[in-house]
Amino acid sequence: MKKDVVIIGAGPAGIFTALEMLRKGSGQSILILEKGQAIENRRCPKAKTGRCMNCKPYCHITTGFSGAGAFSDGKLSLSCEVGGDLPSLIGTDVAQETIDYADKIYLEFGASTRVEGIGNTEEVKDIRKRAIKAGLRLVDCPIRHLGTEKAQDLYLAIEKYLQSNGVEMLFGWECTDLILEGEECKGVYITNGKESSAVQAKHTVVATGRRGADWLEKLCADHGIAHQPGTVDIGVRVEVRNEIMERVNEVLYESKLIGYPKPFKNKVRTFCQNPGGFVSQENYDNDLAVVNGHSYKDIKSNNTNLAILVSHNFSEPFNQPIAYAQKVGELTNMLGAGHIMVQRFGDILDGKRTWQKELAQSNVKPTLPDVVAGDITAAMPYRAMINIINFIKAMDEVVPGFASYETLLYSPELKFYSNRVKMDTDFNTSVKGLHCLGDSSGWTRGLMMASVMGVLMGRVIAREG
Repeated sequence: MKKDVVIIGAGPAGIFTALEMLRKGSGQSILILEKGQAIENRRCPKAKTGRCMNCKPYCHITTGFSGAGAFSDGKLSLSCEVGGDLPSLIGTDVAQETIDYADKIYLEFGASTRVEGIGNTEEVKDIRKRAIKAGLRLVDCPIRHLGTEKAQDLYLAIEKYLQSNGVEMLFGWECTDLILEGEECKGVYITNGKESSAVQAKHTVVATGRRGADWLEKLCADHGIAHQPGTVDIGVRVEVRNEIMERVNEVLYESKLIGYPKPFKNKVRTFCQNPGGFVSQENYDNDLAVVNGHSYKDIKSNNTNLAILVSHNFSEPFNQPIAYAQKVGELTNMLGAGHIMVQRFGDILDGKRTWQKELAQSNVKPTLPDVVAGDITAAMPYRAMINIINFIKAMDEVVPGFASYETLLYSPELKFYSNRVKMDTDFNTSVKGLHCLGDSSGWTRGLMMASVMGVLMGRVIAREG
């Protein structure tokens, strides 16, 4: 098979690469390769079974057209201060201009016109003052909330648009390796588990998302693609009653707070806040179960959940942050007998595990049905756990009641952003013809910034074609 462009991964970065090429009138042939299914065929059985079925050969929550975005809460961060380090590569002005451009595309395909977290100036000032007093920094960012169910409709519309405009998609196929001739990438080898093939292409775009971060790391090591170990985030998902977060939810919708708590002073931050949301489970290819969260537009719970993440960097003598985070996750899964574990904050401070009967008596009822009560501190590294505890105590000064005894901590929450691929501003790697985009590249964190990277990639390829 011969194509002008082959895109590995149908997440936002890959989707927007193809979308922008079409918008720029490029006549180049495009193939999107996705190991999961088309969005209309993605179904998680947990809604019926009440528990994770550990679907094989892949998890429908994280894999398929639009990636994990279709089953996330679907929040688009509209500020270049949020979403990773891409602005340091392309410049803040270009990043913000492209965010505004990509946002208009989302609106064209049905995104809500409502933007959360704007206005309320005096209320924001008060929250910021309390954050400063607690030693935290508030990053107030406008949010366009798609909602899990609305995100699926929107991405389905984009999928149909791409297909109707000549973009070919192969579902159930994955990339096994690159076709290299000297220092140039000429395409990829692919398989669907039954047969194998090859796709020759002038441009190969790897956009495999967080799920593909470890695969890309191995690819870089095998072929000498210039990269450096990046950051991996290890943490927990915290769940409290909506009443605790009510003011912050109304004023900011998502409170992005950053701190460097003593004694270690690692960067700790909140991420992916879901008012009235639900805690969810994701499964990776190596049977690793991790916790996440989402929120719907129309269906609401009594709780708000958010992640608290501790950033870890490794360089010498150990330089494999993804492998480190996976080991932490595997140990937690082992203690939870393959399930996500939850523990009350007060029990952590008291040095005891949480029991299922105690959860049943608590004000905060878990929104993850098959979660297992236990002791997450038996698996969480000491450094990360102390950072999380001290950050939660600081959060309590901003959001009174956040550090209550019954606050729930789910584990493991892991974000694989590692392996930052070295590229120029046109996303050319050290291998000619190879480009790496989105969260797996180490440069972005989230739907919008990955979409921005895709837009810019699409422009480069359209221009060169």
